[in-house]
Amino acid sequence: MTKDEYEIAMQRLRPVLIAEATRYMGNADEAEDMVQDALLKLWQMCDQLKSPVDGLARVLVRNICLDSIRRRKPREGIESLPPTAGSNEKEEHERIEHMMAIVEELPDVPQTILRLRHMEGMEMKDIARLLHMEEAAVRKALSRARQAVREMLMDNG
Repeated sequence: MTKDEYEIAMQRLRPVLIAEATRYMGNADEAEDMVQDALLKLWQMCDQLKSPVDGLARVLVRNICLDSIRRRKPREGIESLPPTAGSNEKEEHERIEHMMAIVEELPDVPQTILRLRHMEGMEMKDIARLLHMEEAAVRKALSRARQAVREMLMDNG
C-alpha cells in the first residue's frame, strides 16, 4: 500500500475506528488515543498492507483497547476478597488458609503458574517467558491448576 492509499483509507476509516474504540473505552479522549496507537502501528506496516485494511484496523483497535482495559484493572489478592455471607474474620482467615494449603499441594509448575498469575498479577506472556514455556502451555496449565483447586475445595468442603 502506498502512502497516499494509506492516507485515503485511514481518513475513511477513522470515524469507524473511533466509534469502535469509544464502545470499549467509554470515553472519547481515551478512544482517540487508542485509534492513534492503531494508526501508528498500521503506518509502520504500511509497506506490507494490502487493501482493504478495514478488518485489520478494527481488530487492531479492539486489541489495543482490551490491552488498555486489562492493564488498568487492578488485581486484588485473596486477602482483599469480601467475607462470605454470615462469616466472621476468623472463618475467612481459615478459608484463606485452607485455599493456600490446597495450592501448596499442587505440583511445582502448576503451583508456580497459579501463584504468578493470581498472587503476583503477572501476564501470561511474562509467565511463559519466565518459565521457558509456550503461552498456550501456560494457559492450559493454569486452567488445569484452577480445576484441581476447585475439585479439592469441593471434595474437602
